Amino acid sequence: MLIAQISDTHISEPGQMTCGVAPMAENLKRCVDSINALEPLPDLVLLSGDVTDKATAAQARHAAEILAGLTMPLYVVPGNHDSRQVLAEAFGPVICPTNNRGLVNYVVEGYPLRVIAFDTLDPAGPSGRLGKSSLDWISACLKDGGEQPTLLVAHHPPLDLGVPETDQDGFVGAEALAAIVSRHPNIVRFLCGHIHLHTNTLWCGTCVTTAPSTGMQLTLDLTQKTVSRFLLSSPAYLLHVWTPGQTLTTHQIILSDLSGPFDFDG
Repeated sequence: MLIAQISDTHISEPGQMTCGVAPMAENLKRCVDSINALEPLPDLVLLSGDVTDKATAAQARHAAEILAGLTMPLYVVPGNHDSRQVLAEAFGPVICPTNNRGLVNYVVEGYPLRVIAFDTLDPAGPSGRLGKSSLDWISACLKDGGEQPTLLVAHHPPLDLGVPETDQDGFVGAEALAAIVSRHPNIVRFLCGHIHLHTNTLWCGTCVTTAPSTGMQLTLDLTQKTVSRFLLSSPAYLLHVWTPGQTLTTHQIILSDLSGPFDFDG
């Protein structure tokens, strides 16, 4: 099973650069073309939040139009730059399902890996947040799935990663989520975004993996003495490969111009 993960696309209105300098719409188109050209094709694509830059309906529609070019199923969760209602309206109930509380919490079944996607958006600020209803729902979903290998997908990482976006923004409900995750060794990975960098960290018996942005790389400052800024970078996404031996390997795909390939023997 192959899963492509896109994150932090920060799409602006048509014809506009994000933050005035980042060609995020063009970058997303390049990612879509790259994913469609993979052999074999991914079974599905996960977009782990910050689809839009300013949570407007025009931005969400623009993102949906670009992503409609994917030839495989797409599933979306919101990030702190999004509106869950706006995303649900732009992408529809198949790509961005909502529950009776309006939260983007859903399960993707029918694949070797079961996917539990949940909504960590806090409308009051950039931090992650999981309330009791979502925590209870996640716990129930994990129990219902038995021992089937499972992926968790959300925008916010649930632990400190040495950057302001995790260490300072915080995650309300992370301790309760940790207690749930610790009880389920069949969780093979927790896929996130938010920090615009590719990282992997062991946490509660699983691995938390953050995906890079599709073109706005965080300026890493582990001292956290300066506010976060970004560098323009080549489009990138992650490709997760689930093998028959039940291991999950992750490759970072960077769409930069490279010379070659060349043979090692010259």
